[in-house]
Amino acid sequence: MVSEQTELIKSLRLIIVEKSSHEKAPQEQVDYLTKKLFGSSSESRSDDISRQQNLFDEAEMEQDLPLLEEEIVIRKHTRKKKATHADLFKGLKVEKVVIPLPEEEQICPTCSTQMVLIGEEYVRRELEFIPAICKVIKYYSQSYGCPSCKEGVGDTEKPVIIKSHVPAALVGKGPASASAVAWTMYQRYANGLPLYRQGKGWKQYGAQISRTTLANWIIYCSQNYFQPAGSAGSPVLQPVIRYGRLH
Repeated sequence: MVSEQTELIKSLRLIIVEKSSHEKAPQEQVDYLTKKLFGSSSESRSDDISRQQNLFDEAEMEQDLPLLEEEIVIRKHTRKKKATHADLFKGLKVEKVVIPLPEEEQICPTCSTQMVLIGEEYVRRELEFIPAICKVIKYYSQSYGCPSCKEGVGDTEKPVIIKSHVPAALVGKGPASASAVAWTMYQRYANGLPLYRQGKGWKQYGAQISRTTLANWIIYCSQNYFQPAGSAGSPVLQPVIRYGRLH
């Protein structure tokens, strides 16, 4: 009976050891994956790859610390100077307006003597905006006739009539002027203002100009008054001379 119990105990111990070994393997895998995912980078280093990882530390290892310390410059604290009105409007024309004292107030309230001007004092300044002005220009040519030829005194029996030369229109027979087209192009490409909004702006100035008309102006002038300049691949528009005028 004693021998049978001893054998049973040995068998149970073997079963326990075997079961423990089976349970230990999954736990080791769990521990390894946990450390792989959430562990610090320093803990994941091993001896067999230490040489490769040290390659990335070469700059830090070879740096000259005293030299770096010499190159460090501490930026001084500077306060931006506040711009004055004179700096903000230095490119604008200045008009001086003097407000005089009414004549009835130029009498001394104490002794009724006529007061005299002794100086002036600056009070304030204001920015004035003058909107653009649109106007229609009508061109007329003048005709000159020779009275002598008309009376048959000259060498010809027909009257001689000479008309003044009127510059050709910028775009076909339309009302486009150089200033109007230049303003349209500037608004479109420099300020990014769409043509339909420009049409509303022209309407406010009293001119009914459609978006299609503005587009025709731009296309026609770009094709007839501008030419590409510079090297290939870098188109630069430059003005050309047409009808004796620079456009």
